[in-house]
Amino acid sequence: MRWESFRAYLSIGQQLTGTVDWVPRPGVIGVGVDLDLPFDGFVDVLWLPRDAERWPRVGTVTTFEVVWLDDRQQIRLKPLDPAFQVDDDQVDAPTCLEALEAG
Repeated sequence: MRWESFRAYLSIGQQLTGTVDWVPRPGVIGVGVDLDLPFDGFVDVLWLPRDAERWPRVGTVTTFEVVWLDDRQQIRLKPLDPAFQVDDDQVDAPTCLEALEAG
């Protein structure tokens, strides 16, 4: 399926369940998520706790919210489980969104 066609089925704020399938550099980059869809999801480091020990591990099944859909054929996500979210005193959501938009 082409990204342009598939993207029309998703919306910002939509909730999806997925399985964390790669964590290349804990605490540095973010995590990849298998959504059982034609395209994978990605959670940016800015949405995750600073303490990488609190990050979801490979194989973790949890719910995510779609926060961004871009031309890189990737579904940008944030975790909905508070255990996997950035601490409130670390950063706020607008800052995360601004960083994602910038690129």
